[in-house]
Amino acid sequence: MERTTGRYKKRSQAQEVWRRFRRNKRAVAGLIMLIVLLLCAAFAGLIAPFDPNKQDLVNRCAVPSMEHWFGTDELGRDIFSRIIYGARISVSVGLIAVSISLAGGVSLGAVAGYYGGASDNLIMRFMDILLAIPSILLNIAIVSALGTGLQNVMIAIGISSIPGYCRIVRASILSLKEQEFVEASRSAGASDFFIITRHILPNCIAPLTVQATLRIGSAILSCASMSFIGLGIVPPTAEWGSMLSTGRDFIRNAPHLCTFPGAAIMYAIFAMNLIGDGLRDALDPKLKD
Repeated sequence: MERTTGRYKKRSQAQEVWRRFRRNKRAVAGLIMLIVLLLCAAFAGLIAPFDPNKQDLVNRCAVPSMEHWFGTDELGRDIFSRIIYGARISVSVGLIAVSISLAGGVSLGAVAGYYGGASDNLIMRFMDILLAIPSILLNIAIVSALGTGLQNVMIAIGISSIPGYCRIVRASILSLKEQEFVEASRSAGASDFFIITRHILPNCIAPLTVQATLRIGSAILSCASMSFIGLGIVPPTAEWGSMLSTGRDFIRNAPHLCTFPGAAIMYAIFAMNLIGDGLRDALDPKLKD
């Protein structure tokens, strides 16, 4: 009976969050935009009308037309197809980089907050050092040390985002570890790992979810920035930041080379920000109606 009731409460809580989320029109619009982006990334081979790396030097810098919806770039490659394939890179970087930072931040924040003392001072001072360095400079330093490439870009972006998650988890644990339900579990002989994972971390899900959603958009922007300065995705791989970088030399005569990749970056970040704001409102217990 208790199990059934527990499952029912868990389902009803998720349904309540979804109800509040879908009542937010901007959040629903962001969700639809994200679904479109994910579909483009998953089915790029079916959606893109041309090979993203196929060159047509006769039609270089062609303006948008019925054949090439977004025109062609400086090598005659179809910009629309390259943007569709570039969505795969952006989605991959966003999800994997956030996963890396989430895993690292939660682990370090849990240790710092639960055990305190020297471990807390050591971990948080290291987090302060990372926060003192602008993220773009930290990304450049890490990629310069590891080398260019998609994998290293994701690692760099993931490491630079760890402090945010670490601080959230640490603050939550500091406010919860002395609560009665934690003391009861500790007195019953539960291990520290069990207490952290089963009693404390579930209470951090709401702020971590909002933070992770917003950081996906930031990760996409960071990846584009790294590619723009030549330290990200190596050409000829289709990536929005590198498309902006190569298109800036033709911005006077062929502005569409920069306009459409820039619009794609803005689209992805805008969608994630809308979803993040909607989740923040839906998960906030103070806003229940």
